[in-house]
Amino acid sequence: MIVTVLSFVLIFIDHRFHYLKPVRYSLSVIVAPVQLLADIPSRVVEWSSENVRSRSSLEEENARLQSEVLVLNRRVQKLASTVAENTRLKELMNASDVLDDQVLIGEIIGVDPDPYRLEVIVNKGSQDGVYEGQAVLDAEGLMGQVVEVGMFTSRVLLITDVTHGVPVHVNRNGVRAIAVGAGDLDRLKLIHVPGTADIVRGDLLVSSGLGGRFPKGYPVGVVTEVEHDPGQPFLIVSAQPMANLDRSRHVLLVFSQEGQQLPTPPLETGKSPGKKRGAKP
Repeated sequence: MIVTVLSFVLIFIDHRFHYLKPVRYSLSVIVAPVQLLADIPSRVVEWSSENVRSRSSLEEENARLQSEVLVLNRRVQKLASTVAENTRLKELMNASDVLDDQVLIGEIIGVDPDPYRLEVIVNKGSQDGVYEGQAVLDAEGLMGQVVEVGMFTSRVLLITDVTHGVPVHVNRNGVRAIAVGAGDLDRLKLIHVPGTADIVRGDLLVSSGLGGRFPKGYPVGVVTEVEHDPGQPFLIVSAQPMANLDRSRHVLLVFSQEGQQLPTPPLETGKSPGKKRGAKP
């Protein structure tokens, strides 16, 4: 009772006369460190939730950003080719005529150990709609084409293999040629280029789309060497592939308008989608 009465007396005196204000100030200084220590756990939890993220979420975001970079780089490649073509023809093209191809993002999971066979294995197969002859690119340019399709994986023949050839044209002036592999990861050869052709070192080679195998307008390589023997009817032209054939990990499998399309997901009613168009022979 004495303590209770004393408490009420102190409250009354503090409320009416403010005599205890210096005492309360001194007590607040003494209690301040205790308050700060008591607040540390909540601050640690708040900082952790804002700055510490799980490894799985970081890997997920990294994979998503890599996919976005690949798709954006592919669009830039097509844009450069379209601008060059517009300059040569001196006419404006309707934006609706420039159609983006459908693409499927895959990952290289193996390399052919045969040094005379430049092939890689990707983790996409028939269940993903991949078909033989499908063009494969990385973030920089054309890599090759699918030559064998399994259920879950596919084999891709690189453009530098000696058995591979792709129709190209010079992006600067439209001169056509065939780029064949030289057996090295960093070299292509242009065959049957007339001695009078306007082609110089540094020219960009893009896929011409002739033959229907590869989409039109994708970078293939850059001319590194041009030799002319007066006694020969054709130039000796070497080029370096634009694609990082020995470094790329993720690739784009292109579903051109003339080839197959990406597989359509099943309908909600449980009925299977219609049959896809077959690959162009």
